[in-house]
Amino acid sequence: MSHQPTFLLAFSLTLVVMVVLAFSGQKKIRDGVQFSLGGRQFGAWHVSGAITGTLVGGASTIGTAQLAFLYGLSAWWFTLGAGLACLFLGLFLAVPLRRAQLETIPQLIERHYGPQARVAASLFSATGMFIQIVAQLLACGAILAALFGLSLEVSALLASLLVVTFAYGGMKGAGRLGLVKLFLIYLTMVVAGIMAYHHGGGWSGYRQFFANDPWFNLLGYGVQAGTSDLVSMLVGVISTQTYLQAVFSARNEITARSGALLSAVLIPPLGLLGITVGLFMRRQFPEMESALALPQFILQHFPAWFAGLSFATLLIAAVATSAGLALGAATTLRVDVIRGRLWPGLPDVAQRRLVILALVCGAFGLLMANMGSAIMQWSFLSMGLRGATLFFPVLLAIILPQRDLHGAGKWSIYLAPSCVVAMGGVGGWLSPLYAGLSCSIAIFVVGLLMKQGRSSSGPSQ
Repeated sequence: MSHQPTFLLAFSLTLVVMVVLAFSGQKKIRDGVQFSLGGRQFGAWHVSGAITGTLVGGASTIGTAQLAFLYGLSAWWFTLGAGLACLFLGLFLAVPLRRAQLETIPQLIERHYGPQARVAASLFSATGMFIQIVAQLLACGAILAALFGLSLEVSALLASLLVVTFAYGGMKGAGRLGLVKLFLIYLTMVVAGIMAYHHGGGWSGYRQFFANDPWFNLLGYGVQAGTSDLVSMLVGVISTQTYLQAVFSARNEITARSGALLSAVLIPPLGLLGITVGLFMRRQFPEMESALALPQFILQHFPAWFAGLSFATLLIAAVATSAGLALGAATTLRVDVIRGRLWPGLPDVAQRRLVILALVCGAFGLLMANMGSAIMQWSFLSMGLRGATLFFPVLLAIILPQRDLHGAGKWSIYLAPSCVVAMGGVGGWLSPLYAGLSCSIAIFVVGLLMKQGRSSSGPSQ
């Protein structure tokens, strides 16, 4: 079907419309704050669009259906965890973060832990996002290669061009594209989920074919694995510039909270729809490659025009995730590290777009240097670097703003990411993310105890 004229026309038109949206309204972007924060004029829906535009990608759709094919309901942990992370963000962090009038997370780090910690936090977190861009480019290229029989080089190049295009509009483009992307993903997944549920004989049909354990057990692939997925999502949302940048872009504190809570409501149902498709394909084709569960369902059950639109949507989901990461990494590097040291005569917006271009070109170069497999093997370091660097420093800066944790925060930002890299290199029973988080919180606990000890041993009155 992927070579039928109707399929190709629908696929191409959907991509063209998204590219046009990415370039529309560019004349209104006059400075860096408008580029990276949309002028701080986002309503709740645009905040949600910017969050979900990056957070809802291939893992929420193709990946969830694949895991459901293998394990059943426990595939829900990714989207459920993403929803719970957005809920935590909305209930506890969105208001103080928006009130702080920030552009980047490292600016918050500097207020509490000093300028050197700001630069280190930016470099470590940007490196984590860069690694994930490489992995996402590989996924985007794989979709194009599978659809059209292109080589990895050509597919990755096309994916890189799309990422640069989608990131070109900055946060305003990310919010607008995120809303359209969310609508198209919901359209695809709702139709696929309803069809799979109907063809599978409804709830009774699924229950007759699949045993309760593991297929309808949320912890079917293990308590440790499920807990790890949940922790990773919570840490990832709180520690990634792109998601918090959407909060910084809100019109006010109420819309910041509402946008995060809206994302918490919208994301988890996508997982249940993907699980329905994955289980149906497991029942019908138990020997098929698990990663093909959703793509094959679309090809077999959707009309050609809708299949073309849906495949374009899946590609856009992966590309938009890469573009959001590139925008977040470029923003923190430009604001927190470069700070006008390069290209002093160039407008701020042009500088930010050049950093995005450099990041994507670097990611493409690594992919083409036969490092793709190595990057994929080490991509877990992406979450570890971001989480270990920022999670507890950000959380404690908000929860304990009056406590003097300058020294502990600085050393946490220096040492915890280094612990992640070391653990990733030597391997072991403890994941790099957990190792980094343990190192970070241990440093803060020691810092608090030392402060308390000095206070109690002070001169008596």
